Amino acid sequence: MRLAELIALRPVPCAGLLLTLTRRCPLNCAHCSTSSTTAGEEPVAEQLLRFTESFTDADRPEAVLLTGGEPLLLPGLVGELAARVRAAGSRTALLSGMFFARGGRIPRPVMRAITAVEHFSASLDVFHEREIARRDVFRAVRQVLDSGVPASFHLTGSGPRDPYLAELTSEIRREFDDRVPMLVNHVRAVGRAAAWAGVGARTGAGHQALPCAMAAWPVVAFDGAVLACCNQRTVDLRPVPDHLALGHIATDDWATVRRRSLSSPILRMVRALGPARLYERYAPEAAGAGYCDGCRGLTEQTGLVAAVTRDASGPVGELLDQEAARTQAAAGPAALLKRYGCAPYAPLVTLPDLTGNRR
Repeated sequence: MRLAELIALRPVPCAGLLLTLTRRCPLNCAHCSTSSTTAGEEPVAEQLLRFTESFTDADRPEAVLLTGGEPLLLPGLVGELAARVRAAGSRTALLSGMFFARGGRIPRPVMRAITAVEHFSASLDVFHEREIARRDVFRAVRQVLDSGVPASFHLTGSGPRDPYLAELTSEIRREFDDRVPMLVNHVRAVGRAAAWAGVGARTGAGHQALPCAMAAWPVVAFDGAVLACCNQRTVDLRPVPDHLALGHIATDDWATVRRRSLSSPILRMVRALGPARLYERYAPEAAGAGYCDGCRGLTEQTGLVAAVTRDASGPVGELLDQEAARTQAAAGPAALLKRYGCAPYAPLVTLPDLTGNRR
């Protein structure tokens, strides 16, 4: 699985699933979005395995992203999850902070876990480089590529004009002969960065709809709760806003979670129009709450909820949801990352893969 394939699926409701394996991480990066620690919480492994066992050939996500914290602190669980996901016809990707890369050789249990997945992404930024040397990360990624697993870099900087990003992306392109794609983002004001990073909330422009692709894939959080949004504040927030709560892996299976996501009138309209447009259309007196903060507060607007339920419960709402996903997917992965990533670097997601073909 190539990075561009993964990103292309992102706007499609329930085409993917994010699994948080743990909040633990041995690194101490100053910008960490999850405030991970060596003693972080994690879902019950048996519940995660049972949840993925509920996938079937006819009802499963196309892609499952294993994340954390640091998922490779649990290499055996990574391998088990990847095997069960593959048995149902799904593919697995993994995002790592590369703690294991020190010293030049990937430990055997970690390498077995990496070769069990269909895509591997390495986080690299100025904060990670204070923990793990860039040359060690490059060496480890080369080993991953040599094993036959497609790999990419997940890079973070301070913004489009960050000279670090310009230097790092150029070096990666040279070192890997333009064979390794990159997803480039900027630091968000969440987790450890909440006290110092700037807030860059998305807002609507006038009457323009701004669909939210981040409400398309369910997320299994650190405590086993299943959420409709991957925004880190939402993932950490308890109680979860009613419209963003899809269940819990201790009691619900994939079919139940998928049905709740696809049939929810509010989620349909968030994915199709975006929360700002919903306020403008149904509760103008409450507009101005911001994009993500406004979404979290949607169910506090009883009149808005009633109107959205009326308009989006039937086939019209389903069609709007499907058309918004189709339009975003047709625009391609680079177009999506111009909204959700660091826009000038969005085309790097479609760098040629190992065969020299753009995907």
